[in-house]
Amino acid sequence: MAAHPPKTKILISANKRLQNLKEAFEKKYGEPPLFYARAPGRVNLIGEHIDYCGYAVLPMAIEQSILAAVTVNDSKKIYLANTEPKYKDFTVSSEDIEIDKDNPQWYYYFLCGVKGIQVSHVDSAYYFLCGVKGIQEHLGKVTLSGMKCVVDGTIPASSGLSSSSALVCCAALLTMEVNHKSLNKVALAEISAKCERYIGTEGGGMDQSISFLAEEGTAKLIEFHPLRASDVRLPEGAVFVISNCCVEMNKAATSHFNIRVVECRIATKMLAKARGLEWGRLLKLSQVQAELEASLEEMLRLVAEVLHPEPYSREEVCKALGITTEQLCTDLLSPNTQHVAQFKLYQRARHVYGEAARVLRFKSVCDEAPSAPNGVQRLGDLMKQSHASCRDLYECSCPELDQLVEICLQSGAVGSRLTGAGWGGCAVSMVPTDKVESFLKSVRELYYTADPRRAQLEKHSLFVTKPGGGAAIFLED
Repeated sequence: MAAHPPKTKILISANKRLQNLKEAFEKKYGEPPLFYARAPGRVNLIGEHIDYCGYAVLPMAIEQSILAAVTVNDSKKIYLANTEPKYKDFTVSSEDIEIDKDNPQWYYYFLCGVKGIQVSHVDSAYYFLCGVKGIQEHLGKVTLSGMKCVVDGTIPASSGLSSSSALVCCAALLTMEVNHKSLNKVALAEISAKCERYIGTEGGGMDQSISFLAEEGTAKLIEFHPLRASDVRLPEGAVFVISNCCVEMNKAATSHFNIRVVECRIATKMLAKARGLEWGRLLKLSQVQAELEASLEEMLRLVAEVLHPEPYSREEVCKALGITTEQLCTDLLSPNTQHVAQFKLYQRARHVYGEAARVLRFKSVCDEAPSAPNGVQRLGDLMKQSHASCRDLYECSCPELDQLVEICLQSGAVGSRLTGAGWGGCAVSMVPTDKVESFLKSVRELYYTADPRRAQLEKHSLFVTKPGGGAAIFLED
């Protein structure tokens, strides 16, 4: 795998999307783009809500992506526009990039890659600015070159396919290029992951990592500390199909996601203290396992031994850890979880350790292919177990997602599960190759056609996908 994002010369007129973006850019700014930057969305095949706990995940990049046309200017200003009319234009000084957290707009995600300001209630706009500022801070808060950008996106918003993270990654990549800097893929992924934390989402880095480290034809096992990616060759005889339940959930605009992060953090400390570890310095469930040199199965037994299924109150957590309410709020809760009164520690820890084990089993089956007996069915079973755990233990599904997953299984999928943060968005299903057409027809009829709103969205909500490539720069040939 190449260390740096590729730069490829391409015949723009031979690519309809690039040609349309070039024309939109020229119409907007009266000059041609200098180059184009692309960052893909992703689908996580298995390993949900465990990257921020330190565990490996198994995603692949998809064809849908964020694409930006860019040119450089000496005005010391950044001009942003979007091909989607509902997203307003924005101009900001490259010397003074600030993110207004009280007035969320689409471009702030772009600037976050360029700046590190923490915000709490956002829409997809914040991510572009996050991407730009993150690179600026990495470079030592240098004054950035001015630039003009037009952004085009084909990843459905709030669908669990990482549209926001792709926007951050795209912004970080093009900012590096505009300012004549060279950073490798791992560095760009790590910078971009930190950028999203400025938004207020305490994610683990999966989305940014696969956006930069993806390669065509293979999924990736993404591991952390240190960040690394290994090829996972998916078995022949089945394809992955993405279906959107058409319920949108912006994880950065709600506290659902960060509540789970906090619950895992508290569970970490409770388990560590129960086993006499220096619990004050441990933040992730994977760290407890590493300190104890235990297997995942042993960690599941420890959870059952130490934690009770009933929700923990603030008072119970404070008493168990020997801390004050003020310390709980300051040291363990995040800004948008200060209101939480109860914590489901047993359920969250059980999901994380169980899901981490499923990821390793999934990769093991893929490594055995094509000799693995019933490999496709075994992978499907792991996906079904993953969804049940997300639904029942992590409680990050929703009625529409559960209905869609059941319809996918009834329609011929060997496995189906929510993908992404959940609470809406997409399901990913593993479908035998010879059943794809009948599967699509059945899901279309049972889930989309039956509902007028879903029927309107179906064209961009149900599609077959395959492993795509990572972020790249395109130059006109």
